[in-house]
Amino acid sequence: MFHLIFGLPCLYVVARVLWPLPLPFALKACIAVLLLVASQYHLWSRLSSGSVFSPEFPRALILLFNWAFGAIVLLAAMQVALDVVALAGRLAPGGGWAIPVGWRYAEAALAMLLSAVAVQQAVRVPPLKDVTVTIENLPPAFDGYTLLQLTDLHLSRLFPSDWAREVVARSNALGTDLIVVTGDLIDGSLAARRADVEPLRDLRASDGVWLIPGNHEYFFEYAAWMHHYAGLGLGVLANRHTVLRRGDEALVLAGVTDLSAAHSGQPAHDLDAALAGAPVGAPIVLLDHQPRDAARAAAKGVALQLSGHTHGGMIAGLDRLVARANGGYVSGAYAVGGMTLYVNNGTALWPGFALRLGPWSELTRITLRAGVRPRAN
Repeated sequence: MFHLIFGLPCLYVVARVLWPLPLPFALKACIAVLLLVASQYHLWSRLSSGSVFSPEFPRALILLFNWAFGAIVLLAAMQVALDVVALAGRLAPGGGWAIPVGWRYAEAALAMLLSAVAVQQAVRVPPLKDVTVTIENLPPAFDGYTLLQLTDLHLSRLFPSDWAREVVARSNALGTDLIVVTGDLIDGSLAARRADVEPLRDLRASDGVWLIPGNHEYFFEYAAWMHHYAGLGLGVLANRHTVLRRGDEALVLAGVTDLSAAHSGQPAHDLDAALAGAPVGAPIVLLDHQPRDAARAAAKGVALQLSGHTHGGMIAGLDRLVARANGGYVSGAYAVGGMTLYVNNGTALWPGFALRLGPWSELTRITLRAGVRPRAN
């Protein structure tokens, strides 16, 4: 069913864009076959590795598949819009407007161009984004404290060790007090990704590098990956917290397992366990891969929640659908009660849909400031 659903845009493009063109039958048949092959990218991924989440093709082929798949999806959306206009024209008094052949060629060219731009934006090492968060009870020693949020690295054949090494170099150059990684570090088994994740060993911050699992960690040898992350010198906050100190003043950094954890037979998402024993009165920064449980975190007194998972919605328009699946949260800062929720667009994204048009990737430097912030209802 999964692969059939992804094949539907292809069938629509063949029927409504390709077939009406004045081209030889043999040429149209060949193009239709190529489109069908591209539309089944996720099937070929599953056959290559046993999982749609970890295509093990050469990087150039993964880029090509994403470009072709993206062009199909964008072209299908454009053709739907044209068909709606054409139908409205026919229903209107004196109507009868037909889509010119030239428009079909133009929309195909535009879809291919936009898809190329979307893939390029998806796979680049992201630019820096600065965010300031005001916390009411922030101790003076932590006023101006900086942390770097990385999330959804999805290290894979598409985002390999060279890409990871550049991310690490740019991250370290920022000199932040703390680095956090809010899940989905990998796509693939430990044997397949060992070299790609190795550059993370070199991440440096004065208060350490801390991470939580995302939902993709549970697709691939969860226990082995958690052990390996710790071996890289990364602190794993799976339903627990650590206390950051400046003299007598404290800031709590807590992390939870993913909301999907229990479905994989692993320790369930447990905010109470993560906060148990935390210093009373110390502000809490929570790492939670998915943003949709933010209201509960706010009710527990969390000052700042950092999440990822949504990839910012990836494409303008699609972000509205992604928001509906994530409690209304998709990108940027939200006031949730007395808490700030920051949903990061992602450092990278899933190689099965590596397209960005609008919500760009980001290296996110967050500066904490003391002060009074407005409260949401």
